[in-house]
Amino acid sequence: MRAAVFANPGSIEIQEVADPHIQESTDAVVKVTATCVCGSDLWYYRGLADRESGARIGHEFIGEVVEVGADVRNLKVGDFVIAPFKYSCGECAHCKYGMTANCSSGGIWGLRGVDGGQGQYVRSPLADGTLVKVPGKPDREMQRHLLALSDVACTGYHAAISSRVKQGGTVAVVGDGAVGLSAVMSAAILGAEIIFALSTHEPRQQIAKKFGATTIVNARGDEAKEIIKDLTDGVGVDSVMECVGTAQSSQTAFDILRPGGTIGTVGVPHGLEWPAGKMFTNNFNVAGGVAPARVYIPTLLDKVLAGTIEPGIVFDYDFDFENIQGAYEAMDARTGTKAISFLD
Repeated sequence: MRAAVFANPGSIEIQEVADPHIQESTDAVVKVTATCVCGSDLWYYRGLADRESGARIGHEFIGEVVEVGADVRNLKVGDFVIAPFKYSCGECAHCKYGMTANCSSGGIWGLRGVDGGQGQYVRSPLADGTLVKVPGKPDREMQRHLLALSDVACTGYHAAISSRVKQGGTVAVVGDGAVGLSAVMSAAILGAEIIFALSTHEPRQQIAKKFGATTIVNARGDEAKEIIKDLTDGVGVDSVMECVGTAQSSQTAFDILRPGGTIGTVGVPHGLEWPAGKMFTNNFNVAGGVAPARVYIPTLLDKVLAGTIEPGIVFDYDFDFENIQGAYEAMDARTGTKAISFLD
């Protein structure tokens, strides 16, 4: 089978690799119909995070079950499934507490001998606790929305839940990548009245508007802070969704938050420090982290199937799987918000 392999920083290759097979009785093998490139994949691609040369890569995929282990009870061959970006058992104390991303026996695709999601087939450990079944065989348009649920839509939703977005509230989203745009959508789902989307990229601004942003703030850093403070009469916003993870994005989040407000942080942190004194003085709340996508997928899936939300709008760059290098280059250059490839 063909799969994406991390060669070295700046180079992702499609190579011939061994077909996956059932190794544990709780495994399933999925034929991938669609996969994509994530912004977090770019940390390896850019050389900002370590990854072993030759390692599989990718953690977002959907597809059809083609084989199940003897102890898989909830899935059968032919089922169409969504794979959350981390696999989990669904039975341990952390999973039962709602923290499936912290499953005691779980992990992320592409590490510790587990297949990466950017490939023709993937072996799923802990299949019953991980894979979410979708009714029927969705067409390609629906698959775009379903694939978004594997990571970015759930991560954006986690930002909204963590930042305590409420009906009639005022919120701001820092970051206009696929996660940030999904956070805009999530704020709208939860009933926010005013949604500021910080974005300096016109195509992404248009997606933010489709998702429910009421005001586009075409600025960063201090300029963005001044604009939002002016638009809120100096108060700041109730909730900030920080979807980048850099020092500047974190600083902006704290600068535009009102006293007693909450930051939902889901951007992978790189070189940031939180202002403990300012947090204490202003009664700032901070929550978030790695999204428990397996918990959120059923809720968001119902909305997708009902036509209430269309999270797949974030996919604005379709690529041929054999040219995955081009997809990484496009996302690295920000000429594509999120790249998708159909393999069936």
